[in-house]
Formats: sequence, C-alpha cells, structure tokens
Amino acid sequence: MLKGFKDFLMRGNVVDLAVGIAIGVAFTTLVGAFGTAIVTPLVSIFGGDNMQGFGFQITDNPATFVNIGFLINAFIVFVVTMAVIYFAIVVPVQKLQSLRKPGPGVDEPEAVPEDTALLREIRDALARPAAPGDGAHRP
Repeated sequence: MLKGFKDFLMRGNVVDLAVGIAIGVAFTTLVGAFGTAIVTPLVSIFGGDNMQGFGFQITDNPATFVNIGFLINAFIVFVVTMAVIYFAIVVPVQKLQSLRKPGPGVDEPEAVPEDTALLREIRDALARPAAPGDGAHRP
C-alpha cells in the first residue's frame, strides 16, 4: 500500500500540482515581503517616493498615477519565486525520477507474438530427432 502511495506521489502530474500550489501559497508571503522590504526601496532610488512609487502621472488627478515601480517589483518577485521553485523542487524531483529509471540498455524483453512462438515450437520439434517408439515419422 505504501509503494502505491509513493508511486502516486512520484508521478509527474502530482508533482506539477504540488509546484503550482507552492507557487500560489507557500512563497507568496516570503517573496512579497522581499519585494516590499528590498525591491521597492531600491526602485524608489531612481525616482518617486515610497508612498507613490516610481512612475508618472497622466493628469493632475492622483488616481491616474502609473506605478512602473510596482510592475518592476512584481516582475522581480515572480523571477525570484520561479527560481526558488525550480531549484528547490523541480530539479530534485527530476533527479529522483532519473534515479528510479533503469539505466540505458536495461529494457524489458519484448513479448513474442503468439504465432511466432508457435512457429518456433514447431521448428524446435522438427529439429529434434525422433525417439524410438513415439510414433513420429521423420524423413
């Protein structure tokens, strides 16, 4: 029963699902804090203030502010998240799966079709010398 559970967990689609959940849940807070605490202040160095961010305003209305710093922050957070997921989850799982596969040249023998097996039996029977008293007539 545990072997079946292990096989279920090691299938590719289950791992992909786990990676998707980890992207959405586990790293959101950590990477969001990284963006807020480190990336946003660094982007604000190039312009804008921490309250409004780095960008430009289309009209005099503050609601028309286009926050480019927020987009840069989101992109950096996305790249960091994908790197962590790839190197912490995907690469180790691929390594485990490659260790579970048989090496090159270790293939299961192909199943012989039934008609081929029957013809081989007939060939082998004809190649054997007839034993005296078995009633077989050999030329």
